[in-house]
Amino acid sequence: MTTVQEPTRFTDRLDDLDRRKQDARSGPDQAATDRQHAKGKLTARERIDLLLDPGTFVEVEPLRRHLATGFGMEARRPYTDGVVTGWGKVDGRTVFVYAADFRIFGGALGAAHAQKIHKIMDMAITAGAPLVSLNDGAGARIQEGVTALAGYGGIFRRNTRASGVIPQISVMLGPCAGGAAYSPALTDFVFVVREISQMFITGPEVVRTVTGANVTMDGLGGADVHGSTSGVAHFVHDDEQSCLAEVRLLLSMLPGNNRELPPVAFTADPADRKADALLDLVPLDGNRPYDIREVIAEIVDDGEYLEVQALWAGNLVCALARLDGHVVGVVASQPMVLAGVLDIDASEKGARFVQFCDAFNIPLLTLVDVPGFLPGVDQEHGGIIRRGAKLLYAYCNATVPRVSLVLRKAYGGAYIVMDSLSIGTDLALAWPTNEIAVMGAEAAADVVFRREIAAAADPAATRDLKIAEYRSELVHPYYSAERGLVDDVIDPRDTRGIVIRAFAMLQGKDTDLPRRKHGNPPQ
Repeated sequence: MTTVQEPTRFTDRLDDLDRRKQDARSGPDQAATDRQHAKGKLTARERIDLLLDPGTFVEVEPLRRHLATGFGMEARRPYTDGVVTGWGKVDGRTVFVYAADFRIFGGALGAAHAQKIHKIMDMAITAGAPLVSLNDGAGARIQEGVTALAGYGGIFRRNTRASGVIPQISVMLGPCAGGAAYSPALTDFVFVVREISQMFITGPEVVRTVTGANVTMDGLGGADVHGSTSGVAHFVHDDEQSCLAEVRLLLSMLPGNNRELPPVAFTADPADRKADALLDLVPLDGNRPYDIREVIAEIVDDGEYLEVQALWAGNLVCALARLDGHVVGVVASQPMVLAGVLDIDASEKGARFVQFCDAFNIPLLTLVDVPGFLPGVDQEHGGIIRRGAKLLYAYCNATVPRVSLVLRKAYGGAYIVMDSLSIGTDLALAWPTNEIAVMGAEAAADVVFRREIAAAADPAATRDLKIAEYRSELVHPYYSAERGLVDDVIDPRDTRGIVIRAFAMLQGKDTDLPRRKHGNPPQ
C-alpha cells in the first residue's frame, strides 16, 4: 500500500499548490494543445488573454474536479473540468467570462462544469457587469447522463434572469450542439468565426438519419449560415483574433448593467459639424437607391459605427454609434436592398435591436426611407402581421430618448412602425425631400382616380395629371409638418447638430410604463 508523504514545511504546501495551479493552467498534455492549434483554434486561456486587458484575469475554481464515476470517468479527473471561469477588465471595466476548454472532454458540459458556469453567472448578475461566454464544446457530457442536462437548465434560467439586466455576449468558437446552442440564443449578441464555428440543435448525422439529407457541419450550422440565413449570429469573422477584438469594441459601447448609462468617449468631431455630403448621397428621385450606411457615417462621430447582423435582413440597418461621444442605436431603412421595404426578417431584426437598446439605456435614432411592407403570399403566410408587429411593439414599449428622421419615402403602416410621432418618438424630423403618405402618388392615383383615368381619351396623360394633383395635395414635403405630425423640416446639412442637441435635451427623459408583471409581445 502506497502512502502519501505529508508536507513537513509551509513551503512544501506552497510548492504543492503551485504544481496543482500549474496543472490547471496547462491543461492536459501538449498533444491536446497541438491538436487544438492544428484546427486553427486557440485554447481557452489564449482566448481569455485576447479578450481581457493584460494581467487582469482572476480565475474562479481552477481546482474544481468532477465527481462522476463509471465509464472510466473516475480515472480522468482533470482540474477545471473543462471550463475556465473568472473575471477581468476590458478597457478598465469589469467583465465576467467563462471559456470552454475543448481539450478536456471535448468541452462537453458535466455537473461540475455547469456548476462553475452557474457560479460565474450569479457573480456577474450580483456585480452588475457584462458576461462573455467563449463556447467550444460538444454539448452535454454523455457519461454523466441527465445531470449534465440539468446543468444546461440552470444556465438557461440564469440567461433569462440576466436578460435586460447585464449585457450577455456569446462567442462561438467550435462545434456547439443542443443545449450549447440554446444558451447563446438567449443572450444579447452572438459572434461566430468562419470554418470553426458551428451551431445546431441536431447534428448532420441525426439529420441524415431522420431526413436522408446529406449536409456538412458548416452547411447545416456554420458561420455564414447563421450570419446570413437564420439570423442567429450578429457578427461574423474570419479569425478568432478579429472576432475577440470586436467583442472588446462592442463592450466599450455598452453599460455594465441596466442601471448605468453607456460610457461616454472623447471625440474631436465637432458637434455642430455641417454634413454637406448628405446633399449628394441621397438622390432627390425617390426611386433611385443609395447606401444608407454612407448617410450614417456622415452623421455619427468620425464616421464610425458597429453594424449588427450586417449579413441578414439587409433592407434594415441596425448599428451602434456615437454622437458627440454618447452611444446611440441607429435603425435605418436601406434603399439598396429591396428598396428598403420592411419584411418578416427586417421586422424581427429591428425589434430585437430596439428592445436591447431600450433595456440598456441607449437612445434610438431612426432614419426612415421606407416604401411599405413587402407584399406577397410568402410574407402573409409567414406571419408578417404578427412578426411585423414585433417592431411596432418594441418601439411603442421603448422609454429611452427617441428621435426619428424621414429622409424620403415614408408610406403606409411602415411609416407608422418606423418610430413615427404617433407611436411615441420624442422628436420627429424630416428633410425637405420627405414624402409621408398612405402610399406613393402613383399608386394612390391609380386607386383614387381609376375610373377617370380609364374613361379619359388619353389615359396616360390623365394619369400623369392625377399623380401630380395627388402629390401637390397630400404628398408635398410640408403636408405632415402643417398638421403637427413632423416637428420640423430641416436642412440635411444640419442633421448632425440638430440630432445631437435633441438627444442632449432628452438626457433627463423619465417615462414610466404601466405597472405590470410583463407585456405579452407578438410572437
